[in-house]
Amino acid sequence: MLHNSQYIFKITLLFALVLSYSCQSKENEPVTPPVTALDSITPGVDPATANTIGFFLDGWQPKTFTPPSYDQVTVSTSQPSVVTVDATSIITKIPLSVFGHNANMWMGPVADNANFLTAINNLQPHIIRFPGGSASDAYFWNAKQGINPADAPYKIFNADGVATDPGYNYGMTDANWQCSLDNYYKMISKTNNKGIITVNYGYARYGTGKNPVATAAHLAADWVRYDNNRTQLWEIGNENFGNWEWGYRINTATNQDNQPELLTGALYAQHFQVFADSMRKAAKEVGNNIRIGAVTVESPATESWQTVCLKTWNTGMMTGINNKADFYVVHSYFTPYNENSSSSVILSAAVSVPRTIINYVTQTLQSNGASVKPIVMDEWNMFAQGSKQQVSNIGGLFAVLVMGEAITNKFGMATRWDLLNGWSNGDDMGLFSAGDEPGIDKWNPRPAFYYLYFLQKMLGDRMVTATGTSNVKAYASTYSSGQVNANLVNSGTTAVNVQLDIKNFNKGSRYYWYSFQGGTDNAEFSRQVIINGAGPSVVAGGPGNYSSLKARSATITNGIFVTVPARGAVMMVIDKK
Repeated sequence: MLHNSQYIFKITLLFALVLSYSCQSKENEPVTPPVTALDSITPGVDPATANTIGFFLDGWQPKTFTPPSYDQVTVSTSQPSVVTVDATSIITKIPLSVFGHNANMWMGPVADNANFLTAINNLQPHIIRFPGGSASDAYFWNAKQGINPADAPYKIFNADGVATDPGYNYGMTDANWQCSLDNYYKMISKTNNKGIITVNYGYARYGTGKNPVATAAHLAADWVRYDNNRTQLWEIGNENFGNWEWGYRINTATNQDNQPELLTGALYAQHFQVFADSMRKAAKEVGNNIRIGAVTVESPATESWQTVCLKTWNTGMMTGINNKADFYVVHSYFTPYNENSSSSVILSAAVSVPRTIINYVTQTLQSNGASVKPIVMDEWNMFAQGSKQQVSNIGGLFAVLVMGEAITNKFGMATRWDLLNGWSNGDDMGLFSAGDEPGIDKWNPRPAFYYLYFLQKMLGDRMVTATGTSNVKAYASTYSSGQVNANLVNSGTTAVNVQLDIKNFNKGSRYYWYSFQGGTDNAEFSRQVIINGAGPSVVAGGPGNYSSLKARSATITNGIFVTVPARGAVMMVIDKK
């Protein structure tokens, strides 16, 4: 016969077993995470700053989330895929410099353009590069339109040794289709951004004076003086390892300091030190503490078309530069050159390439005895063309993935190429229309603009670990004010219901999100983005009222659920208790 105490114990045990069984979730049913006591969560610890980020975190700022205006909606809890986030597993603080963009001199005067200023103030890139890419190696910052330095030849050798007009550009231009240097300075001042400036290294090669390296270095140093403490980030040259770059091949008959016909990484390293010394001396004169970047090859050069210079660049540069570079600059256009790439190829490259780059450059620095310093990707976009990929909704998803991977893989800076380019039947890398796109005004934003605007709007200040599904890539962050952010990108062709399982986090009562998907035009490469059901009033772009668009919201009573559209995204913030 059982005593009362034994009876009570067995009944209690049976009840606990039944309760435990009933709480177990069946496959494809919503999982309701257990309630966690407020005092049971150990706060996350910020990791040491990665060498590949370094001083780019000096400007880090804590963020406070302010709940947006919202529309209450009903969410689907049917057969969700589970995405997990660990709110205390911190990958890195997020440097503001990863949200950068590239300006260029051919975008025209912008400092007083209301449409441009409104968009850039809303986007807030933090860093805007100038004056361009390859054009920087034929740019004279202090010259008036059409007036070359006496030792700048009218024509420069191209890759094949043919004398060619390089199309020089001038900082003091008065041409109405160009952005002068002063107009650029005025623009970044009005929009509260900072710059990174690419100085003309090519001039050190093709200049015909007695000491072209010293002359080019002096020109760069004078720019630092003229800049007068407005810019802290500088880089010497642009992709100079490439045979497409001015100064890669020179006419030795007009060169006076016995430079070789073809550039090498070792020679660039020698010249870099001359530039850096001159520029740092000038910076000291104006009370500036500048940082100077060196041109770096981003991946192993194994293709038959790649030159010896490109294949040996990093070894020569890294062993010869004597650690005088403050950071290393890479560029990437992710997809196969000029191929009509599919959405799958584009989105897959966005995920895989940043990790490959950071690993390769880090390992190459170490193997060449150089210190690992910040690595920046100050030109990124896609080569994909032929189906309007670059101006499409897929281009927006691509941008979110690149940003997520750049932060996760700890790049110090990233700047997208570029703000404005040319339509070219949709093979246009510009974030905005140049005004030559049929039916679209100049400065009308492309889909990537909207994705990047909302990404920064919803992103916190620390990246934390997140695990997605086979089709849904997840990036998560936390706010210093306590909330959790999740950004979900669906690369698949069908919508996915997602349940968010957040570990080490005391959830509040509500969550907010914006949902993104393409329109029905142009097959998989829609030129439109639809945000929370709102689309553009014209044939391309996104909703005109994007900055005041209401979020969607639901309560957390039964869990956190959201539907990620096919080839679309969701960016959300979950409130704290």
